[in-house]
Amino acid sequence: MSATTASTEGRPDWRRRLMYAFLTVVAIVAVYTVLYRWAMVVYADVQVSFLHSLRIVVESLTTAGFGGDAHHWTSGPLHLLVIAMNLSGVLLVFLAIPLFVVPVFRQLFETRPPTTSSLTDHVIICGYGAEDEVLGDELTAAGVPHLYVETDPDLVTSLNERGVDAILGDPERIETLESANASAARALVADVGDEANPTVLLSADQIDPSLYTVSVIRDYQVEDYHRYAGADDVVLARQLLGKSFGMRSAASYAEKLRDAIAVDTQVRVTELLVQRGSELVGQTIREATVLERAGVTVIGAWVGGKFVVSPGPDTRIAENSILLVAGERGDFESVTARPIPHPEDHPSRVVVCGYGTVGWSVVQALAEENSGVAVTVVDREAKEGVDVVGDVTDPETLREARVDESRAVVLALDEDTPTVYATLVINQLAPQVEVIARAGDVDTVWKLYNAGADFVLSLPTVTGEILASLLLEDVEILTPDTEFDFLRTDAMALAGRSLGELDLRARTGCTVVAVERDGELLIDLGGDFELRDVDTLIVAGSQGAQRRFRELARDGVDAPGEDADDGGSNGPQGSTRR
Repeated sequence: MSATTASTEGRPDWRRRLMYAFLTVVAIVAVYTVLYRWAMVVYADVQVSFLHSLRIVVESLTTAGFGGDAHHWTSGPLHLLVIAMNLSGVLLVFLAIPLFVVPVFRQLFETRPPTTSSLTDHVIICGYGAEDEVLGDELTAAGVPHLYVETDPDLVTSLNERGVDAILGDPERIETLESANASAARALVADVGDEANPTVLLSADQIDPSLYTVSVIRDYQVEDYHRYAGADDVVLARQLLGKSFGMRSAASYAEKLRDAIAVDTQVRVTELLVQRGSELVGQTIREATVLERAGVTVIGAWVGGKFVVSPGPDTRIAENSILLVAGERGDFESVTARPIPHPEDHPSRVVVCGYGTVGWSVVQALAEENSGVAVTVVDREAKEGVDVVGDVTDPETLREARVDESRAVVLALDEDTPTVYATLVINQLAPQVEVIARAGDVDTVWKLYNAGADFVLSLPTVTGEILASLLLEDVEILTPDTEFDFLRTDAMALAGRSLGELDLRARTGCTVVAVERDGELLIDLGGDFELRDVDTLIVAGSQGAQRRFRELARDGVDAPGEDADDGGSNGPQGSTRR
């Protein structure tokens, strides 16, 4: 049952209109009754009672028929009066029904958008866009109640019809946030606009200064104003997307995992793009027997805007998922998925097309990574930081940027149409180069993959996942901007214990993805796999998760530990940052 309550706002107006209409009819009837009684005396020399006159007027107005007075209507004035009453009745019927009766009945029977909610311990999301829908899906998966606050009544009605809690109101107003039960909420997300968000934050602060608030902004220059207005966290979506692309173009997860492996092995590590038409689409990893037949182990998977380490056997493979897999060389030909190019002898150059906020952030991320990767920037406008001026959809511009001598091309354009076209051109010029593309619209993602892009992120999806990672502190969501790597370490303190017994993901947020033992690389690790003191572990996780793993490997599982402080576990879901 929904926790929102239907509004009665607007109904008093209809009651007033109905009352005015009733009084108008009463007044018309009363006037005609008096006139008819007077006219019968003056023009027909007949005295009639007030009740008799009232009956004649009602019969005339309703065109229900006439009584026995018709034989007295011989004079012109009486004829004109009866005609006027008949016409008034017809006009009342034609005007009253569409102007009053129909709207009143529509008002009584239509579903009105709710304006209040009784939810508690919930997340209030002010605004509703593609990124907010992604956030809502993550909160639902974690069992966290959430409520959208929107100014569009049709949108609120549509959301409620889909079973999504939403109320109608202006989130900048304190009264609206009080109606959203902000005093009992656990967090608030302001995603109305760069100018409106601070007002939302200030209103929330008046209700509950301790309420955890997040503001989503488009222009990085306004960050200080939002923090001054009370935002505990600010999500700079475009900058984070650029950082994600920079980290990806410097080294893919497949390359990082290959670099972590020290033994001489025939195991091949790569990424497979599962596109429409693949037999893997819609199957769980358990059902994907083609992977088992090929001897392929799924180490991780990119699903939308997040990375899942060691996905469980019941994880369903969605269209356009990217699987990080390992297996014997030559085993991938039978798998109906497109390998993403990661040549081991790749040049250390990246071409960045588009030098707006996203493109600039890509360059900054590559510099901060100290990757040693050279960057060539292409843009339509000649400005500081741009190396090649021209249209990225023009093959000559791309040749000048030497895309064929690059390890990756990042398409950080503001519009989706030229991004799709540039992807097609790059695949003709340099099919061996990884194409990393930004999609402004979620629906453009599949078009870019079909055009030949190898790694695509939509701005709304990344924004929603980053918001979820901030709000869900007991659920580690590895967003593309997460400092994620593969740690190579021994774990003598853990020897003699099975992976299932250790439950390292719940304890630390890390996952053991491979073990080097006696010169061999073991990748098919189940819960009953027992560690030995000679083992070298290859562990995947964020920086915080790796720190916790090193402490555990040093002190052992029986030593008293400290609580994790950065929310990096894949353990029980449901808790949210406060």
